[in-house]
Amino acid sequence: MAANLARGIALIISLTAVMLAGCGYHVAGHNNSLPQSIHVISVTALENKTTSYRIEQKLTSATVHEFLARTPYKIVSNAADGDAVLRGRVVSVEAVPLLFDTQTGRATTMLVTVKCEVSLTESATDEVLYHSENFVFRNEYEISTDVPSFFEEQDPALDRLAQDFARKLVAAVIENY
Repeated sequence: MAANLARGIALIISLTAVMLAGCGYHVAGHNNSLPQSIHVISVTALENKTTSYRIEQKLTSATVHEFLARTPYKIVSNAADGDAVLRGRVVSVEAVPLLFDTQTGRATTMLVTVKCEVSLTESATDEVLYHSENFVFRNEYEISTDVPSFFEEQDPALDRLAQDFARKLVAAVIENY
């Protein structure tokens, strides 16, 4: 009786393992849908269509760093030197106070939304490999300063925003979703 119970449990465990192995899920950032012919990606400077000073430089720099850190591709800035060219423009940046300090009434957490137009085009064929008219990055950030200084050039919050933005953008381009 105990032997039958042990075999039954082993069978259930085996079936569960087989079913889970074929479920189709994958870890984000590990599925590369770009053509095998792409080895060098040109990341051109994003255009800034907002009033946020130098945000395009922070986002471009963070995107280059993310490609270098997370993908096997060589990254260049000159569009003529890439097998594919990533172009984009920052359309809007919004920072909305989300949480407030009850003692001072000062905002302690901001909801930041960055909207962009982004495309990746294969240089040899002009085929669009990735395109989004409305690439939206949204995240919450705790702030330790006043709201106007949140977007100052030296603020570490802007660097965190750029890194988080780049992580999402590179994943979207590489996984093509």
